[in-house]
Amino acid sequence: MAIALVAVLAIAWVFGSVARWLLRRRARLNTTTSMILSILGSAVGLLIAGVIDEDLKVWSLLTILLALGSSVIAVGAYGAVSAHFQHRDHTPIADLLVAGESDRVEFKSTARINLRTGDKDARMEQVIVKTVSAFLNSDGGTLLIGVDDDGTPLGLEPDFGTLKVPDADRFELWLRDLLTTTLGQNTAAAVEITVEDIDSDAGPRPVCRVATLASPRPVYLRAGKNAAPEFWLRTGNSTRQLTVDEAAEYIMHRWPLGAGRSVAAQVRAAVRFSVER
Repeated sequence: MAIALVAVLAIAWVFGSVARWLLRRRARLNTTTSMILSILGSAVGLLIAGVIDEDLKVWSLLTILLALGSSVIAVGAYGAVSAHFQHRDHTPIADLLVAGESDRVEFKSTARINLRTGDKDARMEQVIVKTVSAFLNSDGGTLLIGVDDDGTPLGLEPDFGTLKVPDADRFELWLRDLLTTTLGQNTAAAVEITVEDIDSDAGPRPVCRVATLASPRPVYLRAGKNAAPEFWLRTGNSTRQLTVDEAAEYIMHRWPLGAGRSVAAQVRAAVRFSVER
């Protein structure tokens, strides 16, 4: 029995790895999830083999092919569900600017500088992290920094001026540190940050894209070490903070802990947790 358990895990790892490789452009699942799916798929394949021929041996070529095929189908089906719920938007920034703000897209002129006063303002930083946390608690989205409300690229030069080394790399590092401090290391690691030069009437302007997927768990914002956690949500074109009772109700339905009224919510929570970032 001990040897059989180890053999099952080893075979599941092999079958799961093969399935992930065959479906690498369609399904992106972590190793643990693919192994579990492989075990379930292999069980179905073995049942099919038994129906076809009761005298088939476990190590026969047909049995192995049926088990492997069922594993690939199981991983592929689950990957398709995951891809439906977890799709990062890679629309070109120029197209996003033309389309304008929406429930999945937000524009911010700066991340640190108050354009009215010309000074560094901590409130601007909080607006950035509030927007990112709201996207994470909703269905994901894209935040563009260095763009005005009309979609005109302004650039990141004002923010660059607050850094010791005024360039895109240092800006990305600063923004990543800000998200880590306010949202947590694991959450910040799941956020994609890139800086691209976008054509404008005044020439190429650097614009920062902050892309997020829907989070597999609630994301709380902490403005300071002793600050109370805040829960932000994207509703339409706006970002708003939920009260304690509103957040509790929202979390209960979006990330259910047990078998509840909404089976669909259970599936969404599971696939969000299993998809690799």
